[in-house]
Amino acid sequence: MPTINVQMFEGRTLEQKRAFVKAVTEASCQTLGCSAEAVDIVIQEVKREDWASGGILWADKK
Repeated sequence: MPTINVQMFEGRTLEQKRAFVKAVTEASCQTLGCSAEAVDIVIQEVKREDWASGGILWADKK
């Protein structure tokens, strides 16, 4: 059973999340040969002020 943890910036709609987990589940099943029921996906939403790349907060990037 794969458990997939995804971190993304907050702000996606429920419809976007539904489409995302459906696509990731389908890709996992095709690639790993498992059933959809075996795939768990955890989405963690992060504020831009709590994520940095290259020493710069995403909240400060334009």
